Parts: sequence; C-alpha cells; structure tokens
Amino acid sequence: MIWKPNVTVAAVIEHHGKFLLVEEETDCGIRFNQPAGHLESGESLIDAVIRETLEETAYDFVPQSVVGVYNWHHEAKDITYLRFAFSGDVRGHDAQRPLDEGIIAAHWLTLDEIRALKEKHRSPLILRCIEDWSAGKRYPLELITHYG
Repeated sequence: MIWKPNVTVAAVIEHHGKFLLVEEETDCGIRFNQPAGHLESGESLIDAVIRETLEETAYDFVPQSVVGVYNWHHEAKDITYLRFAFSGDVRGHDAQRPLDEGIIAAHWLTLDEIRALKEKHRSPLILRCIEDWSAGKRYPLELITHYG
C-alpha cells in the first residue's frame, strides 16, 4: 500500500487587526479554522485556496504570498496533513452566497480572541500559521510551480 499525505490549503487573511476564521461542524464538535480545504485533482494550490476561501466565507481571496508549508500528523486519526498556507487580501463579499455544508459562519477575530478559542481550534496549525504571518513570514508565490 502506498502512503500519501492529505494535501490541504489555508488562507491567512488579516484586515484591520482581525483574522478571518470559519466556525464549522466537525466530527469533534464545533471548531474554528482558517478558510481551508483539500486540494482537488488537477487543481493548482493557488486555485484551491481561492476556491476554498470563497466556498467557506463568500469572500474573494487574492493570494499574495506563501506563509509556509506545514507537515502535521493528527495522532488520534492517524492522518498526516501537508498544509500550504497563503496570505493575501479579500476583494468583494457575496453575503447572499450559501457557505459550504458544515460551515456555520465566517468570523473576523483578533489574535487575542483566537488564542482564547485555542481549545476549539481544528488543529494546532491555525495559531501557528497566524503567528508565522505575524512574525513576517512571507514567501513569493513563485515559490510554487503548477506544472502541466
């Protein structure tokens, strides 16, 4: 059997001191996450993060940089995630657009509010990605090549 990690994308979006997170229903109860999701077959990482952000928040995301690449093993589920986190801006919001199944709402939260919700984070990567962004970690989008 060939092992493969679950490839995911996430958007780290800050606006006026607040970060965009989604509140969602999971098999572990209600949790908070960045707009994030799985890479689909044939999709570029950048297209995936734009799509996931729109589906989960109804905001149009414009990626501007790579925050980091994160390898996390979820011990309880025995699943390894390879997360590509992007930062950028949102342009436009369709308040009438239905959100993905399982998404309760999108919220703009301060870093202190996000830290206070730590026990309800979907993974430890949520805070780590924000802290990396806050530390100035930004890499050019050209770091990633979608070949083919």
